Amino acid sequence: MAFDMLVSLLAKALWQTLHMVFVSGLLGSLIGLPMGVFLATSGRGELFEAPVLNRVIGLIVNATRSTPFIILVVAIIPFTRLVTGTSIGTSAAIVPLTIATIPFFARLVESSIREVDKGLIEAARAMGATPVQIVSKVLLREARPGLVLGLTLTIVSLIGFSAMVGAVGGGGLGDLGIRYGYQRFMPDVMLAVVVVLIVLVQGVQSIGDRLAKRFDKKNRKN
Repeated sequence: MAFDMLVSLLAKALWQTLHMVFVSGLLGSLIGLPMGVFLATSGRGELFEAPVLNRVIGLIVNATRSTPFIILVVAIIPFTRLVTGTSIGTSAAIVPLTIATIPFFARLVESSIREVDKGLIEAARAMGATPVQIVSKVLLREARPGLVLGLTLTIVSLIGFSAMVGAVGGGGLGDLGIRYGYQRFMPDVMLAVVVVLIVLVQGVQSIGDRLAKRFDKKNRKN
């Protein structure tokens, strides 16, 4: 394949991948963050005590997370068509990517919140802070490094998931690798796709690690 054509195809596929990852990551984290906070604070004797609802949401989260992504993509095709009007293409791929992101990020948020020192919660309670104030000014503030690392891991996973949706016509780098690198026996295209994915993942991981360290230093100063 000519170099100019390869660059053009890679640029288009990279843009599609970034679009899928950004939109699904944004939507998934906006829903997954409060869900994770609720899971971490709604057990028996906790801030928002609702053990039954906690178990129900926990079961739904676990069921979604335990479903292999490629099976999830196929299983929710009717819902994807309902939302986007189609089951193929970049816009359609955002639906299963978002659904996969929500429970994944929610569990990471829950884990980060639970790592916060319980003494800080008790101190805030003693000072008369409301549960909402404790969450916003204590839990989320102290859990920032873990939340950033959780979001980083989520984005990295989304990049991998976005490559998988290429197998079912989702577009992006995965679709490019399958259509040209595999089906048309063009190893140079496949190699280029792999290199771009590696660079993309390394870039995201590096940025996430630096942000987490910066927030951790701020927490220690405070």
